[in-house]
Amino acid sequence: MSIRTIKGNLLFWKIAVVFTTLLVLLGLAFVVIASKYSSSYYTSAHQELYGDLARHLATFTKPFKDGKPDTTVTHDIIHSTMVANPSVEVYLLDTAGNITDYVVPDTTVQIRKVDIAKVKQWLTAREGDKPMGDNPKQPNEPSIFSAASVYDKGKLSGYVYAVLSSEKQRNILNAVNGHLYYRLGMYIFFTVLLVTFIVGLVTFFLITRSIDGIVNVVKRFKEGDYTARIEGHDKGNLGMLTSTFNEMADVIVDNIEKITATDKFRQELIANVSHDLRTPLAITRGYVETLMIKEADLTELDKRKYLNIIYDSAKKLSVLVEQLFQFAKLEANLITPQKEPFLINELVSDILVANELKAKERKVILHIDAAGALPAVMADIALTERVFQNLLDNAFSHTPEGGSIIVSLINEDEGIKVQVSDTGVGIAKEQQPFIFERYRQPGSAQGEKKGMGIGLAIVKKILELHQATIEVISEPGRGTTFLFVLPVIARPQV
Repeated sequence: MSIRTIKGNLLFWKIAVVFTTLLVLLGLAFVVIASKYSSSYYTSAHQELYGDLARHLATFTKPFKDGKPDTTVTHDIIHSTMVANPSVEVYLLDTAGNITDYVVPDTTVQIRKVDIAKVKQWLTAREGDKPMGDNPKQPNEPSIFSAASVYDKGKLSGYVYAVLSSEKQRNILNAVNGHLYYRLGMYIFFTVLLVTFIVGLVTFFLITRSIDGIVNVVKRFKEGDYTARIEGHDKGNLGMLTSTFNEMADVIVDNIEKITATDKFRQELIANVSHDLRTPLAITRGYVETLMIKEADLTELDKRKYLNIIYDSAKKLSVLVEQLFQFAKLEANLITPQKEPFLINELVSDILVANELKAKERKVILHIDAAGALPAVMADIALTERVFQNLLDNAFSHTPEGGSIIVSLINEDEGIKVQVSDTGVGIAKEQQPFIFERYRQPGSAQGEKKGMGIGLAIVKKILELHQATIEVISEPGRGTTFLFVLPVIARPQV
């Protein structure tokens, strides 16, 4: 392992630094906790050792006489006690907590009254729950203390208040503890640092040497490159991670495609239904209500007329719903062309025969213009039939009586060129770029619009599935021609 390799593995060093920082923080926390419990241990120990000091002084010295401090007796005993144990400072309090006597230099006493509530709480508290009290020489630093009530002739005269941690002792302990904590912290810090470096160097390098590449792949996948896959780690400790990620990525991509297609299909369906079904439904409802309200007043001829209108509206609704479903599926990529070779001239002939009755009713001439020996095309028969039918429906909608519709099939090098021409009203130049969009209906220069505005959009989508494009050539008043090319299957030479 070279130094360059170590420096290049940024993730390795990041993890090592984080781990080191964590252990250092744990070490510092250990020092803080140790110091806290050391202080608590010191307090508890002093309370247990010297907690009865005030009671003994109050019992054997009788510090109050006639309600006043008896200094002739108590000073010598209290002074001897403080000499024997320099950590103790003894004060006499009256019943309100005022300091009435003490055996310390007067200039060192900062306050003349202690919190009597703490004294009373101390006298009633259980062992281990004794509170801290005021230190007359250091008012801002609570200290452990011992207290005892003093009675004179059966009446409470005051209290003996013994501070068990003097200023001198506190300074000595702070110096010793500071040195201890410094050494303890240094030992822990360097030990943790050394252990962290060794463990991190060995463990993290083994773990992270292959993670950089995986991270890059995951980042690419996150940023939208759904083809990104982890390679080269099929074995070893990252094999399970590699295979799991690759499988997960495949599932995610598949689900995204399905969800996108389904959501798109749902949105298109709702939009199409709400937009296009309103008019036929309103017509049907209106005539049904008329039949229900005026049934007795209508003649049989009127009833039949209304029923024919209702039937035509229902038929339009049926066709529209079918087109909406088909267009939504096409846009959601839910339709896959089943391509096969077939003779397009035979398919066109069959479609024109099926539309002859419609042509006669509208007095429109249908004609096919095709050479006899055309090669087979490779396409989906059902979808190709839908293309021709939609183009014919569009032509019927815009061709007046006496007009003609011609389907031309021309054999060219790139395939069979298909032209569907009519002698209808034509399409204005400014409308032609939009006629293949949803709800854009071709009309005349005077603004005539017929049809439902989705048939040509379906034609375009189907041809796109066949890698073909559709073009339009039209002038107002001179008819319209739609043309596209379908690929052919080369016939074997005899």
